[in-house]
Amino acid sequence: MFRKQYLLAIWVLIVMFVVTGAVQEVFAAGDSSDGSATETMKKQLRSDIVGTKVFPGEDQEYVIGHGDVLSVVIYGEGNMAATSSAAGIGMEMEGLPGGEPTGGRQAGGNIAEGAVVRTDGRVSLLHIGDVNVLGMTMTQATDYLTKLYATVYSNPMVTVSLMQSNSRRYTVMGEIRTPGVFNLDYPVTVVQAIARSGGFTEWAKHSITVARVGDDVKTSRGEEGKTNLKFDYDDLVKGKNLEQNIYLQSGDIVIVH
Repeated sequence: MFRKQYLLAIWVLIVMFVVTGAVQEVFAAGDSSDGSATETMKKQLRSDIVGTKVFPGEDQEYVIGHGDVLSVVIYGEGNMAATSSAAGIGMEMEGLPGGEPTGGRQAGGNIAEGAVVRTDGRVSLLHIGDVNVLGMTMTQATDYLTKLYATVYSNPMVTVSLMQSNSRRYTVMGEIRTPGVFNLDYPVTVVQAIARSGGFTEWAKHSITVARVGDDVKTSRGEEGKTNLKFDYDDLVKGKNLEQNIYLQSGDIVIVH
């Protein structure tokens, strides 16, 4: 009798061990990104909800720049940032008084645990040292670091995300109450930039020029060029030329006449 009870108890323990292991495996799988939701499915479901409209910034993936703070995490291993120098990163604007005195917009997480993109474009990461991620999108950086960490871990699941944006900026100057350099941490139109700078001075003629230099502005020889975009605030008030109220890009200079 005692032997039967003993064998029954052993059997129950084995069943509980197997079930517990299966539950843990299910939860672990639920935490990973190996789901069946494909990019095509995601786009289709989003289109069903909000339609085909493209929102500002949606069609352009963020490009990593100097001073940005990144989160680099490996599933099951944790944070890979080798330094905590991101804490208190001032990123103060130089020269003009209207600039924002603190870092860019925080996207979540503890900034002190982030990896700062230094002036040489590199971040310091555990096990693989200094890595240059300047000019990469988050997707490209993820692919790049996944390949590097594959030399350390077996099938690493690397996630790279933006914790704080400090590299994207625009300048407002001229007949404006608070000229300065500002973080472009969310989509900003010309009018919003003027409002953010305190509005026009009493001598302003309400004529605005946006000087743009960048890869999307090319010369006839295919070189990086520049262009001047005109904007008349008085026309906007009258409901005219509303398309001139463009969204600013990183590096734009807004000149108020």
